[in-house]
Amino acid sequence: MKILILNGPNLNLLGVREKAIYGNRSFEDYFKELEGAFPGLELTYYQSNTEGALIDKLHEVGFSYKGIVFNAGAYTHTSVALSDAIKAIDTPVIEVHISNVYKRESFRHKSMLAPYCEGCIVGFGLESYRLALQYFERLKPKQIGFSV
Repeated sequence: MKILILNGPNLNLLGVREKAIYGNRSFEDYFKELEGAFPGLELTYYQSNTEGALIDKLHEVGFSYKGIVFNAGAYTHTSVALSDAIKAIDTPVIEVHISNVYKRESFRHKSMLAPYCEGCIVGFGLESYRLALQYFERLKPKQIGFSV
């Protein structure tokens, strides 16, 4: 089962920026751990600071992959274009955030993406990604809209 983990702007700086909020591990290191923890899933990772590149990736995999775990970073709160891209594809998307966005600035309390996602996981650090992968792992492909 192919699953894309898609990260947006500034998430390439995990382990370096704002460690009190985002921790001290790079996502690349954490991704290796996820690959080991989910041998039954074919995980792919992509990160971009550019909105258009994220849209292109959603279009590229949005009709063939079984799931997308998406941390759009600040674009979550501003991007109608990403919202429309999620709405346009067939692959189910789970929105994730490392920090609890509801404990932060009020502009972070609104997600433009959430109405078109299967669900949202926030505030569990990097483990937010693991929780999303567990959701996909436990569902049969047929249950998430794909034939076996």
